[in-house]
Amino acid sequence: MTSVAVPAGADPRRLLTDGNLSLSRRGLITAALAAGITVPLGLGGRASAAPAAGPGGPPRLVLPLPTGPFPVGTVALRLVDRSRPDPYAGPGRFRELMVSVWYPARDAARYPRAQWMPEASMRALLAGNGLPGDAALAPITAGRLGAPVRRTGERLPVVVFSHGAHDQRASHTTVVQELASHGYVVLTVAHTYDTYVEFPDGRVLEPDREIPMGSRDFADDIPFVLDRVEDLAAGRNPDADGRPLPAGLRGAPDPRSIGVFGASKGATATVWAMLADPRIRAGLSLDGPMEPRVESDIDRPVMLVSAAYPRTEEPVAQAWSHLTGWRRNIEADGAVHTSFGDYKVLLTQLAPIVGMSDEALRDWVGTIPPARAVRIQQAYPLAFFDQHLRHRRQRLLEGPSRAFPEVRFIP
Repeated sequence: MTSVAVPAGADPRRLLTDGNLSLSRRGLITAALAAGITVPLGLGGRASAAPAAGPGGPPRLVLPLPTGPFPVGTVALRLVDRSRPDPYAGPGRFRELMVSVWYPARDAARYPRAQWMPEASMRALLAGNGLPGDAALAPITAGRLGAPVRRTGERLPVVVFSHGAHDQRASHTTVVQELASHGYVVLTVAHTYDTYVEFPDGRVLEPDREIPMGSRDFADDIPFVLDRVEDLAAGRNPDADGRPLPAGLRGAPDPRSIGVFGASKGATATVWAMLADPRIRAGLSLDGPMEPRVESDIDRPVMLVSAAYPRTEEPVAQAWSHLTGWRRNIEADGAVHTSFGDYKVLLTQLAPIVGMSDEALRDWVGTIPPARAVRIQQAYPLAFFDQHLRHRRQRLLEGPSRAFPEVRFIP
């Protein structure tokens, strides 16, 4: 099998978005899904339990299990923003989003596990990369479809996730299900026209490069999603089709305790959403390029996890100068743009399948070991939101930790 290599002198940041490789980042992942092969990840037994395939069939790729005390439930919602006509969908149509809600669950074992992506959108992902669409063996998550929400009398803090360019809302499931297992309601947003997404009526949309979708457009989706959080908190069902919600979800979210995090373009959208919506009490950026430039102050907590877009470079430096409240900036030795998300895990499993050289793999996911990248993306987002949404002091955020010697605090 031909080895996949990054051209000499190429900027991996550009290759991730410009499609200059013969097999794109997403194509590499889907090649593994088409092959349906699992490679040992070395996560100390913390890989998600995935059922074996049929007789003679290979097992699925795996994701890390969350570390929290609670099982995880999930449900998908279709949301329609009737305040925003959609010129790309036709007359009389409005902005439409698919959102997955993740939450702490109870009595979860009898509910089926959710796939990383629905089969139809997985097939579209495969087809978009010139791969057969009948072998989509997506990973299985820890989320149990429709399981009841675990309630203890108190409302649950809320976190919204915004994905990167030409990506999809499952891209950071490791972080999402970690938060849910510790008692958060997490909503992952598929930004229509810049994502692979399947709607309940069978429509499958792909990223459309003819439709302009910048970080400001992503940010415009977030206040609408927060309005739907308020619907849930008030006991209303925001699903546009009125499909039944999991038991206990109505009334569960705390609309006074909301955070947002995003990756790449979604990280920039996080900052812009904070500028537009004071309901967001804290924002976490996973290597956001901060373009367009931030020119207004934000007085609420923000943490930057940097890699390809360090704070020493513009326009990230300018965004940092406008963070007037609590702020932190951390980096991890050996991390690159895709180190903190599911791609780090999936690409590591994928490399032997597609004949990817060690050098090419390092260019894509960095030199940080997969198990360490997983622990960082489980520990630091949880600590950040625990401190700023639950008001629990987190010494992990106060400086270097012996438990994470590869993480550096940038003063």
